[in-house]
Amino acid sequence: MLTIDWRLPVAYRHAKHIPVAGFAWEYLRRNDDYRQDYHAIALNQQLPGRELEVFADRWGLRFPMRSRRAA
Repeated sequence: MLTIDWRLPVAYRHAKHIPVAGFAWEYLRRNDDYRQDYHAIALNQQLPGRELEVFADRWGLRFPMRSRRAA
């Protein structure tokens, strides 16, 4: 559960200065279905590429490509 009080305007003062992607994230991270999916993905240490792709497609996420060295 989020600890921010969504009814207080001061809690969202920063929203006037964030880029569009940051603004979208503010909404996505509050979505209970997204949070459940994320926690299921985060618990899986050896995630198959296809599962991550399905997760990203469902939520409209894009991940930067990793260098081969980091992978």
